[in-house]
Amino acid sequence: MQTLGQISAPRAIPDLEQLPRPLYARAESLGAGSWTTRHRHDWVQFSYAISGVLGVYTSGGSYFAPPQWGVWIPAGLEHEVVTSMQAEMRSLYVRRDACTWAADECRVLEVTPLARELIKQFCQMPASYPEGDSAEARLVAVLLDQLQALPQVGFSLPLPRHAGLLALCNQLVAAPDQAQTLQQWALQLGCSEKTLMRLFQRETGLSFRNWRQRMRLLSSLALLEAGESVTDAALGCGYDSTSAYIAAFKQLFGATPGGLRF
Repeated sequence: MQTLGQISAPRAIPDLEQLPRPLYARAESLGAGSWTTRHRHDWVQFSYAISGVLGVYTSGGSYFAPPQWGVWIPAGLEHEVVTSMQAEMRSLYVRRDACTWAADECRVLEVTPLARELIKQFCQMPASYPEGDSAEARLVAVLLDQLQALPQVGFSLPLPRHAGLLALCNQLVAAPDQAQTLQQWALQLGCSEKTLMRLFQRETGLSFRNWRQRMRLLSSLALLEAGESVTDAALGCGYDSTSAYIAAFKQLFGATPGGLRF
């Protein structure tokens, strides 16, 4: 279930059986439409975009990281990473024993200025950096502490396991501007509106209205990244009012659509 536009260029997955050190960095310049096949690995991954938007997709949901936000991917979780436009990505791979505090679910985290500078410095270090009481090892320790403290944000879109609801969600994502009502969706699923509302809340943790609003806002990132005007992005993701779109966007992302730099 992807919402980041046309995907065309497969990206190589690192051929690593184990990490050379507790922390390993990968810096990449990604072309438009880059993607990885679904894969998993024995280490935690934290990927963030210096520029562009990253989409991380799992069986349980979709996670989106505009510039200066990142996605935390637990060890062993099958996932794929997608970009619709060009992006500068920085990924950190962390051995399990180096982050026993790690969350066991995907999360989108805000990259603080300090963490950003530490990641920048770490990406310039050799993969087999000196350990022990070295300056490099101390930087790694501070960086791991900062990763643990990064604030979580709500740039994720949980997916239901219920087959009927999942099909509904796929239809909504494929055409976020469609205006079918809750009553019409309930009729399609053969249940009452109240049943659909309860089922949606139970399966996703969000009300149908809140899920659809978040889906629309997240889908608009690809439109903005592609250079669409704020008005066209609002209309393209299903908003009738540009002002309502801007207000909802600011509430979720903490910035206006025009103020978010890609």
